[in-house]
Order: sequence, then structure tokens, then C-alpha cells
Amino acid sequence: MNVDLNAATAFMATHARVLDRRRFEVLTQGAGVDGLVAALDGYRNSDGGYGWGLEPDLRSPESQPGAALHAFEALVDLDVPVPQAAELCGWLESITLPDGGVPFALPVTDPAGCAPWWSGHDAGASSLQITSIVVLNALRVAAHDPAVAAHPWLDKATRYCVAAIEALEAAPHAIELAFAVQLLDVLPEQRPDLLKKLGGYIPESGFLQVEGGTADERMGPLDFAPYPGPARSLFRPEVIAAELERLGQGQHDDGGWSVEYAEISLAGVLDWRGHATVRAVSILKAEGLL
Repeated sequence: MNVDLNAATAFMATHARVLDRRRFEVLTQGAGVDGLVAALDGYRNSDGGYGWGLEPDLRSPESQPGAALHAFEALVDLDVPVPQAAELCGWLESITLPDGGVPFALPVTDPAGCAPWWSGHDAGASSLQITSIVVLNALRVAAHDPAVAAHPWLDKATRYCVAAIEALEAAPHAIELAFAVQLLDVLPEQRPDLLKKLGGYIPESGFLQVEGGTADERMGPLDFAPYPGPARSLFRPEVIAAELERLGQGQHDDGGWSVEYAEISLAGVLDWRGHATVRAVSILKAEGLL
């Protein structure tokens, strides 16, 4: 594995937003959490939710479920409880629908710089895709934050996701499938039956084209199972090993990683690259490859 952490550090300093620079510091240097909390607070609204482009392709200021998932990502990195985590659960509870799910997106107040797929959704319909990835990251936070673990929203939303996965009768969208598999990977009460069910929708190669995405956009083994866990059993060991090697080789000459999503705004492109660099280093570190 020929990853240049010095080059990655330089890339983050040159191109990444402050939030991801702080996450990178915590990940690679063991930096204190105060800087990361302060950076995350810059995206926070008075209602306890997050907006303001925390989701790089959703730059509108109001609190959104898509921003909540990224807030929880940063809160996972903290590895210590902070009040903002439980308060985010409270905001999510306020928008949760009767079945326990959250809508894909709330009405966008300012579409400037926003991807079209974030607009026009029914705020009265639950989305397994967004609920599962939000719950996944909340469960990771709950591992070190008792207030999140005990919050009633988390139990209700988790039960919605499990029921929605049980009800699937055909392969869902590739992104929804990837998020659902990741969720099953971290459930406190494992459901190998559901993991096997979702695994049946994944080709043996481990790759699924993202419908409606770019020509190169696809979900791969490390999108379904980024970290060691039960979901890795869905793939042959050599497939995971090859993907880890490919991830390491994905570092660009400027030191950063990139994504294959559609380019919506110049700021969003760089935000995603910083996010992708944190993700790549996190996965490789978890594998002991850095």
C-alpha cells in the first residue's frame, strides 16, 4: 500500500473545508475534539439540525436529513459524548413520520448550488435510503454516547428500517441497497437473514451501477461493507482485498481522493474530495494498512 499521508495532509490544507480538515486531524494526528465540534457547529441551526451545505450538493441553509447523516459522521469521529448529538436526535424526532422513517428531503428553501435530486420530494413519505444511513451513523455515535443510545427516536427509526428491509420484494436502488447493508452491519441485534436477503441483490462482482448517476458511478464492495464486520461475508476475501488495493491506488498526484458523482458546484466538488479523502484514510487505517 503506497499511500502518501504527507501529500494527503497537504491536499486537505490546500483544498478541503475546515470540517474535513478537523476530521482528518482527529483521524491521523489524534487531535482534540474541540476544533471538530466548533467546525461542525458552523453548519448547525437553532432547531438542532444541520444545513448550510454540510451535505455538499445540498447548500440550502435549512436543516435537512441529508445533512444529519454527515453531522453524525463527524460525531462518530469525536468518540466522546457531546450535547449536539442528542439534540440532533431530537430534531430528527420532530420530522419523523408516524411509521418511524424520515423523508428523503424537506422542502429546499434556496436551490442555488443544490443537486436536482434533493428537490421535489414528498415530505410526508418515509425514505429507507436516507433513514438507514442516518440511523447507521447514529448507531455508531451511540456506541460512545449514552444519550443517543437511549434516545427514543433511534429505536423508532431503527425499527422502521428493519421493517422496510423485511418488506422489500425486489432489488432497491443501488444506493439504498448499500446503505441498508451498512445498517445491518452495525445493528446491535444482528439479522443474518436480512443480510443474506440483501446480499442476493448484489452481483458476484460486488458492483452495481447507480441508476441516474454518472457513467462511472457505481456501488462497490467497500460501499456495502467499508469496515470489517458481518457484511464482509457477502464478498469473497480476494474481492475485498482487491478493492482495498484499488482504494489505496486512488490517491491522486495532489494527495487527495475524488468521487464519481455528478459535479453540481465548484465548492461541492472540493467538499466531496475532502470528504472522500477522510473516508479513504479512515478505511485504510481501520484495515491496518496505514
